Amino acid sequence: MIGRRRTSSASSRGSHLRLGALVGGLVGLGLTAWLLASYGIVRIFEVLARAGWIGIVVVIAFHLPQMLFSALGWQVIAGPGGRSSGNPGPGARPGGDPAAPHLRVYLLLRWIREAVNNLLPLAQIGGEFVVARLLQKRGVRLAQAVGGTIADLMLEMGTQVLFTVLGLVLLVRLVGHSEVSDIATRALLIAALVVAGAFVALWLGLAGVIERAVLRLGRSFGWPATGEIGGLHDALTGCFRAPGRVTLAAVWHLVSWLLGGIEVCLILHFFGIDISIGPGLIIESLGQALKAVGFAVPGAIGVQEGGYVVVCRLLGIEPQTAIALSLVKRVREAVLGIPGLILWHRTEAKAAGEPATSV
Repeated sequence: MIGRRRTSSASSRGSHLRLGALVGGLVGLGLTAWLLASYGIVRIFEVLARAGWIGIVVVIAFHLPQMLFSALGWQVIAGPGGRSSGNPGPGARPGGDPAAPHLRVYLLLRWIREAVNNLLPLAQIGGEFVVARLLQKRGVRLAQAVGGTIADLMLEMGTQVLFTVLGLVLLVRLVGHSEVSDIATRALLIAALVVAGAFVALWLGLAGVIERAVLRLGRSFGWPATGEIGGLHDALTGCFRAPGRVTLAAVWHLVSWLLGGIEVCLILHFFGIDISIGPGLIIESLGQALKAVGFAVPGAIGVQEGGYVVVCRLLGIEPQTAIALSLVKRVREAVLGIPGLILWHRTEAKAAGEPATSV
């Protein structure tokens, strides 16, 4: 009877997650349809067509260094990473000493992480849960896998706040104060307080809350191994005990964010609009901040497009161009994301002893 109640409860939580994702997705699709209808779908695709196949291929290739620097930040903040005694996993040192997964592993997992967050009908943190599971399957202790992934997510959020501050400063210097910059400043202060609060809560026992949340998610996703989450607090706080490591990881993440501003300049160049790096950083930093606000919407569909429209308008860039800019990013996400999802399937199949070629 107890087992039935637990199964029913987990099923109910899973249904709520799916319902929330469905509602968020419908809201995002509705917003996207409204934007396309309001600004003219034909004009938007005329702008998009200017990039051509060469432009889109260059943009896709340019994202690979961003993924690399994000993976470097993750590898550094995650630390050495303890291996479970029952499954030493590839890369473990002779004698059973802990060994961090190679950078190649973190790069592939970053690829999967972005694919899940961008393409699957989940909130934008589903990828973190997936890659923590894959790290465990490679022999990393579950507490270390989850702790390192959460630490990386927290550091990524922290550096995004710094990146947004840079964008706001550049915006005020370029176009002066505006209603949008004032609203963004207030929102940024709230975001900074949330991030700072998360770090304070970490030292006050946040890991216990996360542990319970992981257990609930594990039951919802049918991952009973989350019962092995013991030691999460030490694993998570341990990621932040080495200042040099934290600083280096933050630098790698900041480089990745800055490359996003260059990507914006690159896309607009293929549209026939040449801008300096300053406006590119403004568009990317504020656009990504608005995208983060819509984290509950799968892939931030509609939210990202609306954010670019608002920010680009301040810089004198037409809404059609702003939406086309977002669509190029969507194409890049799809072209890289679909193979990432296939890689996820192959990795899961290999870990389960199934033929890795099955799709």
